[in-house]
Amino acid sequence: MKIEEAIRQEKFVHQWQKVLINILYTNNWMVSQIKSSLKSFNITMQQYNVLRILRGQHPKPITTSIIRERMLDKMSDASRIVDRLHKKGLVIRSICPKDKRLVDVLISDKGLQLLETILQNTNQLDEITTNLTEDEATTLNELLDKIRTNETAK
Repeated sequence: MKIEEAIRQEKFVHQWQKVLINILYTNNWMVSQIKSSLKSFNITMQQYNVLRILRGQHPKPITTSIIRERMLDKMSDASRIVDRLHKKGLVIRSICPKDKRLVDVLISDKGLQLLETILQNTNQLDEITTNLTEDEATTLNELLDKIRTNETAK
């Protein structure tokens, strides 16, 4: 569906305004799709993001400050998310041996199993963008990266 149809607006000041609105609208639509897919696993998008970060580090633990740096949503409270994941048995926390003020976090076997189950049962996540060809996806990734390199937009 075209953005004009989705928001029932025919005119934009210019194409750059339309791009901005289109990206914001698409982001909200994608977030809604992802939340819906994860709901049956009793896990939030932020928790899913943390588990994916930890799986990428596995078997090495990382601190909550590193998790925070790598999260997609920079406004999330990584410590609170790790606490919730720990209560669910999805991560293991321990005092960092090099710096006692820090907490090391490691994904548990249960966390790895949950991610595997999510991947097997949520083809919807991949299907969000499968109407793009690989070349189109590559081009879109390059364009989105280019937008974020705009030094004047601060």
